[in-house]
Amino acid sequence: MGRTRVTGPVSPVAGRLWQSEPMTFSVQVDVQLRAGVADPQGSTIERSLPALGFEGVSDVRVGKSVRFAIDAADQAAAEATVDQLCQRFLTNPVIEDAQITIEPAS
Repeated sequence: MGRTRVTGPVSPVAGRLWQSEPMTFSVQVDVQLRAGVADPQGSTIERSLPALGFEGVSDVRVGKSVRFAIDAADQAAAEATVDQLCQRFLTNPVIEDAQITIEPAS
């Protein structure tokens, strides 16, 4: 993580002013239908499994996973941005829930 020098007047007392560059975070968003919402894909998979020799599998639910990188000033800023992204684009907040994992990128 580097630093960027802030341009402008600097008091001799303050010395050099530095501003941190944005950090890059790895994000994974797992989206699932809320409990009680019908999952026809999950039901179809569950009904098909015994014919394929897979017995004892139940409660199949289908979701989606979205992975991406995001630049933000800090973890809190990244979380706020990803939360808005989920509410406005990645999920239907009426019928879906999202589990978000955010880590500093390596």
